[in-house]
Amino acid sequence: MTILRNFTALFFFIAAINLANAKPNMLLIVCDDLNTHVSTSGYPHIKTPHLDRLAKAGVTFNRAYCQYPVCGPSRASFLSGLYPESTGVLNNKVDIRNTRPGTVSLPQFMKENGYWTGGVGKIFHSARHEPGDLGWNEYHRFENDEFPFVAEARARFEAKHGSVERGKTRRQWKEKLQGMFTQTRGQQQPGYGPSGLNDAQHRDGRNARKAVEWLDKKSFGDKPFFITVGIHKPHVPFIAPQKYFDLYPRQKLQFDLSPANDWDDIPRLAMVKRFGGFGFELGKENDALRREYTQAYHACVSFVDAQIGLILDKLKAQKLWNDTIVIFTSDHGYHLGEHFMWGKVTLFEECARVPLIVRVPGVSPSGKTSQGLVETIDLFPTLAELCGLTAPAQLQGKSYVSLIRKPGGPGKPSAYTVVSRGTQLGRSIRTQRWRYAEWGETRAAELYDLQRDPREYTNLAKSPEHRDIIGQMKSRLAKRQAQAESAQN
Repeated sequence: MTILRNFTALFFFIAAINLANAKPNMLLIVCDDLNTHVSTSGYPHIKTPHLDRLAKAGVTFNRAYCQYPVCGPSRASFLSGLYPESTGVLNNKVDIRNTRPGTVSLPQFMKENGYWTGGVGKIFHSARHEPGDLGWNEYHRFENDEFPFVAEARARFEAKHGSVERGKTRRQWKEKLQGMFTQTRGQQQPGYGPSGLNDAQHRDGRNARKAVEWLDKKSFGDKPFFITVGIHKPHVPFIAPQKYFDLYPRQKLQFDLSPANDWDDIPRLAMVKRFGGFGFELGKENDALRREYTQAYHACVSFVDAQIGLILDKLKAQKLWNDTIVIFTSDHGYHLGEHFMWGKVTLFEECARVPLIVRVPGVSPSGKTSQGLVETIDLFPTLAELCGLTAPAQLQGKSYVSLIRKPGGPGKPSAYTVVSRGTQLGRSIRTQRWRYAEWGETRAAELYDLQRDPREYTNLAKSPEHRDIIGQMKSRLAKRQAQAESAQN
């Protein structure tokens, strides 16, 4: 019996040595437009059980912030490890390969360092921004199936006008379709509603199932894998299968109302007028419409959670769970009526803060939370350190592996976020207590005490009692701006 015990101990000792010497697998899940309306971020009005179990196995970061609350600039930033002012990507059209030729992206870095890289869904902003073979061993983008009610309407239209595949008829059908259903509206007036499809007929269902297939078939062979799943939802249109809408009866939804005079002390440049496209007016609540959009957004979040559950289950079924780092996050947050705003492109907490869960086998303590400040730009150097790789010298982000190991630390001194207003930039920093912002050439300012006023209702930028704090934050913001502009090719 003693010999058997000694043999068993030796076996596990050798296995531990082999695991320590091996490169870990990596699963990165990035949602699009997901705010902190997830249970792991303390939001009580949502059902995200699969994120709950991931959080119980790892560390949840409660104060993670994006560097630009718009898809293209945010993704260019955290996938390059550079601040937006250094990437030159300040809108959804610009490509970092034109502004900084030769900049190595995260998937390219992983591939060059011996990883099998698989990408599926929205990772870079659009298909034309994707790095192709330079970054991916395999990459896919999928589309939804046609909604059943749309198929019926199209059949009636084609019986009268002919095939919608023809040029003129196609245009007529597209224009007509946008006004037929709430689900088929375009970007200008965001669509929402049940899709009539099942999970597997949605592109995010297909994204998750492709990742499951890779894990099932071991498409990575004998290499460690770096799989990135770009989840499209909850980006508009807010479309999901009916069963997820059923989780959130509209009349039972709960949300906080902003003060009617909220904008009396906030610079107008801080505002984005996207709320008009949703059908809202500044300073006025529309309870019925807010409930419809909030229900649809929450349905999308629970749908996303279910797809993530499939991937986590497969990691365990294939006995990859103990060899795989899992990171879950979003490109930026999203307003759902807070400050009467809808959508993104602001510097408020709702827009800049993102959910972040990290589970590293043998490194991250289980079920812990961190209040330390981190930025999405820190993802690249963090993954490099976790994989035992030397990060590119030009990276501006800083690894937060120390916070993964010991979540009680303070993190960064501040988090920096910018957003465009025409040709100007609004710039903001957050510390543990304060959030300060300046708007372009006007230098219109905001100051919020996040401890006493976490919803940022009272702008203290003109408060004589806070003159010293304003001076300190102004100086810190100037230093962060200089840092953000400093990266060399």
